[in-house]
Amino acid sequence: MRISDPDAHSTRLRRLYEAVLTGGPPPDGEGFRSLISASWRRSLAAGVDPCAVSAPPAFSPGDVRDIRSAHPMGGLLPLITGTLLHMADETAHVLIVTDAEGRVLWRGGSSRVMGRADEVGLADGFHWGERMVGTNGIGTALATGRPVHVCSAEHLLGVLHPWSCSSAPITDPDSGDVLGCIDISGVMSALHPATVALVETTARLAESHLQLRMRERDDRFRARHEGRLRALRGAPGALVTATGRIVAGDLAMGRGGRIALPEPGNLEPGTLGPGNPGAGTPESVTPDAGNRGAGNRGAGSLGAGNLGAGGEVLLPDGRAGVLEPLEGGFLLRLPGRSRTSRLILPFLGAEHPWARLDGVRVPLSPRHAEILALLALNPRGLTADRLSLLLYGDAGNPVTARAEIHRLRAQLGPAVAAKPYRLTCAVEADFLTLKRLLAAEDTAGVAEIYRGPLLPASESPAIRGEREELDGQVHACLLRRGTPDDLWAYAGTEPGRNDVHVLERLVAALPADDPRAVTARIRLAACDP
Repeated sequence: MRISDPDAHSTRLRRLYEAVLTGGPPPDGEGFRSLISASWRRSLAAGVDPCAVSAPPAFSPGDVRDIRSAHPMGGLLPLITGTLLHMADETAHVLIVTDAEGRVLWRGGSSRVMGRADEVGLADGFHWGERMVGTNGIGTALATGRPVHVCSAEHLLGVLHPWSCSSAPITDPDSGDVLGCIDISGVMSALHPATVALVETTARLAESHLQLRMRERDDRFRARHEGRLRALRGAPGALVTATGRIVAGDLAMGRGGRIALPEPGNLEPGTLGPGNPGAGTPESVTPDAGNRGAGNRGAGSLGAGNLGAGGEVLLPDGRAGVLEPLEGGFLLRLPGRSRTSRLILPFLGAEHPWARLDGVRVPLSPRHAEILALLALNPRGLTADRLSLLLYGDAGNPVTARAEIHRLRAQLGPAVAAKPYRLTCAVEADFLTLKRLLAAEDTAGVAEIYRGPLLPASESPAIRGEREELDGQVHACLLRRGTPDDLWAYAGTEPGRNDVHVLERLVAALPADDPRAVTARIRLAACDP
């Protein structure tokens, strides 16, 4: 949203505001942005009074400090304030940090502007959720789950028309829940709409910090309990975090999957131990049940010792599993199941492909790797005619495909079945995991698993098409949502090494003296004609 004349824009919004509230026709046939119109509908349906003069209090003043220190957003305050507070102070803005409900945990910035902010409740302990004060940057960002800029009379409350705000939510990469919101607010003429990009960047930086801490916890969790997996003696099982993420094991879902844990009400009571990532979330400190924050189930309710004697869980593929409590998470096992073969296909960036069947490394010819990739992509199986078409195109011969399958079965035995040709074992393929991560827009997971194109030497029409589609999706996903760490990981692959768009993004996002930025500038210089 580019505004060349803020005063004229504010005047136009006020005329539109008056027309909408009085039921009259909008001036010049104009209307609010769809984002704002949808927010107004939600706000009015919740009974918000446009004539209200302040946000309502959510916490008593004496409780705010304790609630803030116990909330996950409290741990992010040094990063957030170190990034934004000086700018807010110098430019006569206020910086706001809230929980997932929109309740203000912390405020800082220009003392002069904070005095005006006090008049409307833009202060510690007040509630800025959309259902409380209607359309505003904090509440609307939390309601939509995306960064927003709300300007002047786009606010539902008339008392907020001198204000504009840019806000972005922060999502916990562990639980997938929203933790809270960052907001910069100021008078309409002082706050540029582009401020929302700065706030969004800070939110993504905070999420990257949380993701790093999550990976460190995962590493400790795996190291502490990998012996429990070995004790299963080949039976399928997995290590599951307190938020339902699979971080180790040999289930077909593979690492990076997620299961739905039983609801807290179905578990035996327990206490939050020191190994529980959820200790100290708002649910454990908020004074009353009515003030509980949203988005804390995954992190705060299923920690060490909270499952009692264990419980059943339904996996995404319909299988039933049993959870056994561990410190920091659970052991997931499939009772009463005999051991099945497990085939691992690491085909991303594989110049010399191989597979691993039940722990044994199996060298593969390029053609056999193509067949295994196609069978993994088509789990219901393929006829000889269909396999020949996918491998060779219209010039293919089913007899040749049958001969290749015969040789492949000599290597892998009953893991490859006939009529139709299909894989009979549990398959873990990095390219299948990549497809799931892309569908979930998990940029960190995409950057971690992508090591290069699928079977880069393959000339099979079907493999070539799949490879080009995956490469294009990876590139678009990381450019659209990737952090500098994600983009740098991609720049280490063959497709990303000299990708001008990725290198330019790295140069823009990283400090000039960061070694990654220096390397990116060198590569960019080499890319110039």
